[in-house]
Amino acid sequence: MGATMMPQQETHHLSIGGDAGGVGRAPASDVDQDAPVLVISQAAALAGMHPQTLRQYDRLGLVVPRRTAGRGRRYSLRDVAKLLEVQRLSHDEGINLAGVQRILALESQVERLERRIEALSARVEPGGRVFAAAASGDVVVVPRGRSVRRGVEEALRETLVEHGEARALVIWRPRADGTDN
Repeated sequence: MGATMMPQQETHHLSIGGDAGGVGRAPASDVDQDAPVLVISQAAALAGMHPQTLRQYDRLGLVVPRRTAGRGRRYSLRDVAKLLEVQRLSHDEGINLAGVQRILALESQVERLERRIEALSARVEPGGRVFAAAASGDVVVVPRGRSVRRGVEEALRETLVEHGEARALVIWRPRADGTDN
């Protein structure tokens, strides 16, 4: 009489093989969080939910797993974390599923914007920019690798095209000691 053993949920390990001996276990930090490796029953067991709940969340667009060529659902560890967050918001916080969907969409948007800010910040070197300003008030960054004169001429040309006339040009460069004077 063999009893079916469910994989134990642990904080730092994930059982993919489902065997009791620990073979097939890998530290969660060594596993790609976005790899779609879990079938619906495994993801449901890890999230403490019924597989039908996962299907419903998929239909509602709350947690949409990737699909195999045969249309089978494959969940990642990130998907399981999202399932747990949906459960926490709906059960513990009392938020309806439409509210949960909006919260998840906003959190996703914030993450995308934070990644964009990081990418843009990495491209900017403090103190390494030169700005040109025309009398019209337009301020233009002189592209890296361009001489200031050429960058200023291009900025003036663009200003002339947009406004018809440029009367003054100001070039500002920060001093090496960090002051503006």
